[in-house]
Amino acid sequence: MKPRVFIHTNEKQWVGALVSRYSLQRNSAHASEFDVEILHVKDFPFLANREGQPFLRGGVERVWRMDDLQSFTPLRFKPPERMGYEGRAVIIDPDIFAVGDIYELLSRDMEGKAVMGRPRWNKETDREKALQKGKEKGTVATSVMLLDCAKLTHWRAEEQFGELFEFKRDYKRWIGLLDEPPENIGLFEREWNDFDRLAPETKLLHNTKRRTQPWKTGLPVDYTPADKFKKFPPLRALNRLRAQVFGEYGLLGRYAPHPDPNQEQFFFGLLRECLEKGIVDEALLREEMRTNHVRHDALEVIDRTPPLPA
Repeated sequence: MKPRVFIHTNEKQWVGALVSRYSLQRNSAHASEFDVEILHVKDFPFLANREGQPFLRGGVERVWRMDDLQSFTPLRFKPPERMGYEGRAVIIDPDIFAVGDIYELLSRDMEGKAVMGRPRWNKETDREKALQKGKEKGTVATSVMLLDCAKLTHWRAEEQFGELFEFKRDYKRWIGLLDEPPENIGLFEREWNDFDRLAPETKLLHNTKRRTQPWKTGLPVDYTPADKFKKFPPLRALNRLRAQVFGEYGLLGRYAPHPDPNQEQFFFGLLRECLEKGIVDEALLREEMRTNHVRHDALEVIDRTPPLPA
């Protein structure tokens, strides 16, 4: 079976997903040796069926919203099933763009592991010690995962997603692979999931800081911020009051410019090529601008962006 790269997305990140798919094929010397499939939330009704329902995240109740910027994340666990529990797959977020050749990751030695990802803890620090310092430090960044699908027959995305709402499973533990047997997990280098860093060694650039995603600059924030007020109950209460009075995204401000202009140029250089090749047409881009999914000056930014090196 041909290895496959999966990009999971929703309507808010649709343009990002299209550009991501193009970058994977553009920058691979082996583009004919793997497939790319986009997983869109609209094709998986089990997600929308939970709209407005409470679920467990980080030990507290949150409400599931399909209009959140990252409502696609449960689909990270879907690729093994889509592959018939056979072969190799990579799953990536729609805000990740290939700088290097993704086939190098698809074909690497997994050393018998079922899943590989970038650690959120320092590689020189034992994972158990990192976990003792805080759950977040001990998690794996699942925004890019290399999967041996035959070893992941226990991944059942719809069933496990449902367990969140039965309070049998915690989203943070699930999404960070804390429920996965440690012996199943391998680690790869940070350049395969480079967080807002574009360096000579970068293979996959991840514009992971949502507020500075280059194609969103100037738009109203439309995502639920991470709950950072656990230790400060008054601030948590104020944040909840804000959401109740002004709406889920009220008073959250606007997306800011990316601090690295090279990353903005890289994205819009790819988007420029997508327009030239008909992968994205101007009508679609204007509609995405109208619905506040893409910054309103996108066409002007494309015009002033220099062509990418061949």
